[in-house]
Amino acid sequence: MVPLPSDGIVPERDLYSTPVLECRHLGIDFGGLHAVEDFNLIVGKTEIAGLIGPNGAGKTTVFNLLTKVYQPTRGTILLDGKDTSGMNTARLSREGVARTFQNIRLFSSMTVEENVTIGLHNAVPYGMWSGILRLPKYWVSEHKLHERAMELLDVFDMTGVANVEAGNLPYGAQRRLEIVRALATGPKLLLLDEPAAGMNPSETAELMENIRKIRDDFQIAVLLIEHDMDLVMGICEGIAVLNYGKIIAKGTPAEIQGNPQVIEAYLGSDATKEA
Repeated sequence: MVPLPSDGIVPERDLYSTPVLECRHLGIDFGGLHAVEDFNLIVGKTEIAGLIGPNGAGKTTVFNLLTKVYQPTRGTILLDGKDTSGMNTARLSREGVARTFQNIRLFSSMTVEENVTIGLHNAVPYGMWSGILRLPKYWVSEHKLHERAMELLDVFDMTGVANVEAGNLPYGAQRRLEIVRALATGPKLLLLDEPAAGMNPSETAELMENIRKIRDDFQIAVLLIEHDMDLVMGICEGIAVLNYGKIIAKGTPAEIQGNPQVIEAYLGSDATKEA
């Protein structure tokens, strides 16, 4: 995560030669308020990157810009080199951007497997009439979707609860399910908004290993917002620090931890509040 590809933090992995995400001078105004201003960011194709900052810094606003919940007032977002101007959230999902949210958004009355299958909508190969008439292509496709859903649940050791209603899962398991459902869309870039929120230390440690596994097995990039500094410093290869809508620092975990401006703005303050 760097201002320019030539400034890569982890050059031995060549993360930056073909970035999956590039933000150029991104900004958004709400009335007269510059909520995000001159936001420049590059995320490599298989990078695990972090976006941190104090409460109200604009981190979730950035995620909403990246997923087109908000349209930017100015600037450019490139996904795999493609300008996303004019794209909506559904189009971005098809192009390979998936996200989770601070507040869990599952279909609580549906089963775990059904939640994941909904995430597989990009892979549904049959049309409306095949589904309505239950033609042979529908049943073959449904079997394949079931198999794929179970494969994804196995990543987080959740096959044993496939038939449990999502709303009946413990909080940490609901967090994991939301990540599995996001993976089901087949992303190039996975945006995780406070994935460790509400998790105990052992669940957080397991989450760290699962994020690494996701990156390595699926060969995708992960950009996360998180207040758990042990997780951020333990897993991220590059970190950007946001304060009052502007990036004040970028670098490796070691560089960020030793940056006086970051310490004053964030690391030295109460870093446990939600963004």
